[in-house]
Amino acid sequence: GLVSGACFSDFGHEVVCVDKDARKIELLHQNIMPIYEPGLAELVSGNVKAGRLSFTTDLAEGVKDADAVFIAVGTPSRRGDGHADLSYVFAAAEEIAKALTKPAVIVTKSTVPVGTGDEVERIMNAAAPGCGAKVVSNPEFLREGAAIEDFKRPDRVVVGTDDEEAREVMRAIYRPLSLNQNAPVLFVGRRTSELIKYAANAFLAVKITFINEIADLCEQVGADVQEVSRGIGMDNRIGSKFLHAGPGYGGSCFPKDTLALMKTAADNDTPLRIVEATVQVNDARKRAMGRKVIKAMGGDVRGKTVGILGLTFKPNTDDMRDAP
Repeated sequence: GLVSGACFSDFGHEVVCVDKDARKIELLHQNIMPIYEPGLAELVSGNVKAGRLSFTTDLAEGVKDADAVFIAVGTPSRRGDGHADLSYVFAAAEEIAKALTKPAVIVTKSTVPVGTGDEVERIMNAAAPGCGAKVVSNPEFLREGAAIEDFKRPDRVVVGTDDEEAREVMRAIYRPLSLNQNAPVLFVGRRTSELIKYAANAFLAVKITFINEIADLCEQVGADVQEVSRGIGMDNRIGSKFLHAGPGYGGSCFPKDTLALMKTAADNDTPLRIVEATVQVNDARKRAMGRKVIKAMGGDVRGKTVGILGLTFKPNTDDMRDAP
């Protein structure tokens, strides 16, 4: 949310970032970032000084007179079934509906299962009949550690809506991208947009898990997995990204998003066997890594000291969530 808000303000838009955490807002007023992201502090301070970016805990003040309101709250895995917990999204939607002073486009940036936009629309209309909210899906594809670059030079921007007025607002918001370079803005149906995000993350998780299984085979047959990865990655139908063998995928997105996608598929009697296998293999790999370390230390680690380099799930982020 903070990266998106700062980048939108850098485009020249007037942006108000709202958060219920007063401590977080207080730190932002002091230009202390709540997350580590290269270049973010400079981007925020520059746009605050220019008067385009501000921070508040007052949602009513934040959304007053807004043309568009982006919901960028967490959707962690729900205990029990692993589905996305949408309580923060729904609570935000209800509060926003009551605070709107004019019709606005409500944009779901959070990663949400198919059909969430329908429910957000229903909640908003029930909370404030006639509020004029048009609910749009606009998933983010920002990599932690490279989020600003990804926002300003994206492969694509996905917008899910069938409403022409909402489309025009979204075109205006993202117009600076098309002026800078030809980043395609892909307009699709709202449910399609919601599914694109999950399908993309699941596919990348599959790719990581595939090369990890190939790594195991390489060890058994005397091949070099890095050379195999390079050899197949040079095929532009495959590509070299996400083909680096390691301790399995982690982070704040892939683990929860694969589980949520599987739950959606199961609820609709359309099981995704490849994604199911990916999740199982990835879970097993973390335990296998532990066994590999024990074996390398002679079969017993009792009383020994182990140094671990690299705790987060990838470079240039301080995010520890599900770091393998």
